[in-house]
Amino acid sequence: MTYLPDTSETYAVDPTRLAMGRWCHRAERTIGEGDIHASYSADHIGMGRPVRPPFSWKGALWTCVGTGYGNGDVVSAKAYRLVPVRLFDGTPVTYAVKTRDAGTARADANGFYHGMLVKSAGKSFVLCGPPALFVPGRSEQMSLF
Repeated sequence: MTYLPDTSETYAVDPTRLAMGRWCHRAERTIGEGDIHASYSADHIGMGRPVRPPFSWKGALWTCVGTGYGNGDVVSAKAYRLVPVRLFDGTPVTYAVKTRDAGTARADANGFYHGMLVKSAGKSFVLCGPPALFVPGRSEQMSLF
């Protein structure tokens, strides 16, 4: 399956951040899952539930809305920035309102999820696009230590 992103930027990140992990029956939890993969929240957004814990990239919080495979088993992830409502330049909407006209939502130049209201850790945010694509590679983000 080929993943065709509708993204504006592509960022190389440590592959462990994109790892799917594996379910451990003994521990009854996923082991080895990367923070980007673990933030996948498209299912929660569509149900009006809070997003899973976001990941940090370049000083911003992000949430993953999709993953895919490009070259063999190489995983990539599409994500949107979480912006506090007061900083969003536009009119935030719920998933239900935005998808009343699915064609228009899919044609949004800033991406399908752009402008959607979400909750994270009890706070309101707006998903801000266009989305970025995160791919495995050598990270451009410098370590602070």
